[in-house]
Amino acid sequence: MFFSLRRTCKLQKTCKNSSKLTFCGYLLSTVISVSFLIPTVQAQTAESTPEQIETEISFEQWLNEFKVEAKSKGISDQTLTRSFTGIEPIPKIIEYDRRQPEFTRTFWTYLDRAVNTQRINKAQQLQKTHKELLDNISKKYGVQSRFLLAFWGLESNFGQHTGGFSVIAADATLAYDTRRSDFFRTQLLEALRIIEDGHITPEKMQGSWAGAMGHLQFIPSTYNLYAVDENGDGRKDIWHSLPDVFGSAANYLGQIGWDDEYTWGREVQLPNNFNWDLVGLNTKKTLLQWQQAGVRKITGNNLPTLELEASLILPSGHKGPAFLVYNNFRKILNWNRSILYALAVGHLSDRIAGKPPLISPRPVEERPLHRTEIEEIQTLLGNLGYDVGKADGIIGRKTREGIRNFQKKVGLPSDGYPDEALLLKLRNS
Repeated sequence: MFFSLRRTCKLQKTCKNSSKLTFCGYLLSTVISVSFLIPTVQAQTAESTPEQIETEISFEQWLNEFKVEAKSKGISDQTLTRSFTGIEPIPKIIEYDRRQPEFTRTFWTYLDRAVNTQRINKAQQLQKTHKELLDNISKKYGVQSRFLLAFWGLESNFGQHTGGFSVIAADATLAYDTRRSDFFRTQLLEALRIIEDGHITPEKMQGSWAGAMGHLQFIPSTYNLYAVDENGDGRKDIWHSLPDVFGSAANYLGQIGWDDEYTWGREVQLPNNFNWDLVGLNTKKTLLQWQQAGVRKITGNNLPTLELEASLILPSGHKGPAFLVYNNFRKILNWNRSILYALAVGHLSDRIAGKPPLISPRPVEERPLHRTEIEEIQTLLGNLGYDVGKADGIIGRKTREGIRNFQKKVGLPSDGYPDEALLLKLRNS
């Protein structure tokens, strides 16, 4: 496949990759995770709509230059030849990379699809099946087995959806495209090192469209930092070996500071006169201090008397559930920076352990905002002098801070949560 020398080139419709895949709705973090919310679909690459790839040189020229760099960093000619034979940019990957969700995802919608009866039952069954292995891993690395099962379930549905793209082809496609070239160029080099070290062949190195691999959906750089050869066969196999899968997940969490003496957090209830300025991960207080601020267990009982710091988060605003989250919750965010993902991991781990569903009442009606409505909120806030950054339809730190400041000014609970009522208030302002 040839790309002419120009700033923007259109990918041809044809593509050799026609395997099944799991569409990955991901967040770039220490690990890129495959979305467990989107079903496996057939990769209809032969009929895909042409997408634009941002580049300045042909793929052939780019690849030749990349190979020179890879050789200078210790990658052998044999590995390069085997890895790149027949490799071309994949149109479907560019299409996925450019795609943005139409609607924001509400907390309850996300949680219902992430933590359902089928997944809970499957995890509990697998916990019994692999009890000896999980117990040994937990003891060795200091990570409770219920959390390992929760990550496994959310990342790949217990190994069922690990992706159907060549990791080399996926990373090469995204490294050639200039939008996030530096990041994926690094991942491509890290993937070649995995092959060079003999852990897997290029043909068997399969993953998501964004290059996340195996049962854990590790990106190559995370694999090289934390994957382990738990079964002692000389390979770190997160694609087929459950000892390596569990060992690698536990090693990663243990290395970044997981503490198995504690859990992730808990659902709580707030007093009527609660100070909304205390909401957010930037505020840390001991459980005693939260108790003094009027926070209680969701049952109404006092909080534990532990010297443990926690932050308060409201994933769906002041009308939704409230959670005190501990240090382990922050470690889940190292894995994936999504608050909803981290809550899903925590709650799924609780359900695996036999704890009940959340107690907070569900909203009678909750409409997710369209991306264009988020853009309108950002634009209106900007017009009022609040610094929310670019109006891109993505709810980030600046947007939430701008919302919080506007809410304070107009006398609303300053929870930083964007909803339809906020949008109407802004329009009237």
